[in-house]
Amino acid sequence: MFPEMASLEVTRNAVHGSRPPSPVPLGDSDVDVDVDAEGRATAQSQWGDGAMANVATAEPVPPNGGYAWVCTFAVFLINAHTWGMSKSWAVIMAQLSAHPEIIKASHFEFGLVGGLSISQALFISPVVTVVRKRIGARWTLLLGTLLIFTSLLTASFSSQIWHLVLSQGFCFGWGMGFTYVTASALLPPWFSSRRSLAVGLATAGSGIGGLIYSIVTDRVIAAWDVGWAYRVLAFAALFANLVASFLLRDLNTKPVSTAPRGLRSSSFNPGDFGRVEVLLIVVWGFATELGYIILLYSLPIYAASIGLSPAQGSIANALLNLGLAVGRPPLGYFSDTLGRISMAGATTFLCAVFCFALWIPAQTFVPLLVFALISGMLCGTFWCTVTPVLAEVVGIGKFANTFGVICIGLVLPTTFAEPIAMRLVAGNTDSNRAFIHAQVFAGFMFFIGSVCLWLLRCWKIFTDVEKRGESMTTLERQHRYWVSWITPQMLFSRQRV
Repeated sequence: MFPEMASLEVTRNAVHGSRPPSPVPLGDSDVDVDVDAEGRATAQSQWGDGAMANVATAEPVPPNGGYAWVCTFAVFLINAHTWGMSKSWAVIMAQLSAHPEIIKASHFEFGLVGGLSISQALFISPVVTVVRKRIGARWTLLLGTLLIFTSLLTASFSSQIWHLVLSQGFCFGWGMGFTYVTASALLPPWFSSRRSLAVGLATAGSGIGGLIYSIVTDRVIAAWDVGWAYRVLAFAALFANLVASFLLRDLNTKPVSTAPRGLRSSSFNPGDFGRVEVLLIVVWGFATELGYIILLYSLPIYAASIGLSPAQGSIANALLNLGLAVGRPPLGYFSDTLGRISMAGATTFLCAVFCFALWIPAQTFVPLLVFALISGMLCGTFWCTVTPVLAEVVGIGKFANTFGVICIGLVLPTTFAEPIAMRLVAGNTDSNRAFIHAQVFAGFMFFIGSVCLWLLRCWKIFTDVEKRGESMTTLERQHRYWVSWITPQMLFSRQRV
């Protein structure tokens, strides 16, 4: 669904009487691609009348520095003015909920607006793929920039909830899709050994943007009104995204259609959803997105429910975003050092622990700030680590298209996470603990995500053993994608993955 992340140059070397090495199975396509730490790949393909050829493939050597860091900064700006700016909706939603005379709507309807602004960015990813192939990356980014500006400017004149659904929900989500989805596909090919660090730095823009624009939105609303807050956001997004669109470059300028036929066949096959590793990543994303979106939009309303002021709620929301900004670069660095899957699993589990240990007991301002900062450093693990984790699990040849389909699978949780939380709050008759059901639900979702990553780590260790030809029996090969790999040896292995 996403554009191809990098072109692969293919050199055919005939094999006479030798058996090519067996790759880790990645799907049902003719080509299996495995990428090492330096970004090189090896592929096997069937050529001619059944004759096997050993095909050496390689990505263009990533710069790992220089202009690659300029591209990282450009993606940082885009994250700040898509994901980061979308978090200002938490402050706006709290204001609109407290003053129903502005726009009369239920908490559920307001929650749906916030969910749509994110889910539509994921839902539109197949369209982004087609548009980028037709008009190029820069024009795709500029189209997204225009949609975001239009959405925020028109939202400033909203007087009914359906106005916000169309502007803040659909239009902003589509603009975010064209910019964020394109940018996220352009950055990884610029790096190999520093890929997780670069992605961590770029995604920190989400937290920095959320921190700045949560405070700015609250101050503008206090000085003028919600309409002017939207207008300030609109022009800030227009300027920053225009700059980023002209700074960001596509390292892969060769059209995908020029790749050899066998290599092009490595695009995503829906049958790959039968692979346990892909299913585990989907469930990890589905579960943690439910918890993440609830945290993202609920803190200002939760602050009001325990008697805090709107200003205190916006500060809590800002600290959550500060945690996102501070936590993501170290997460990217230690993912490269300690293992990407292991690091993602540990932080997801810790987020579940802190939801139960800190959020539920937080009934005053200071404990809420502590929870907001710590949870912010941990709760955005999926979007910080999914790029390197997915590339490691399915290979660079299938990364872009598999990521696109996974994004489609995340449309439901991102759309309905906040409405679910608001429904759980409305259904609780205990006014002193109105959020308890939503808090337990969010914590449990992060726990499910951590279990999925533990199992994914086990699977990855097993396939590494298989690739080396160690401890493999015929029975294990026949059942390697289901239960044979779940053993104490694999579950508690200290291998770095």
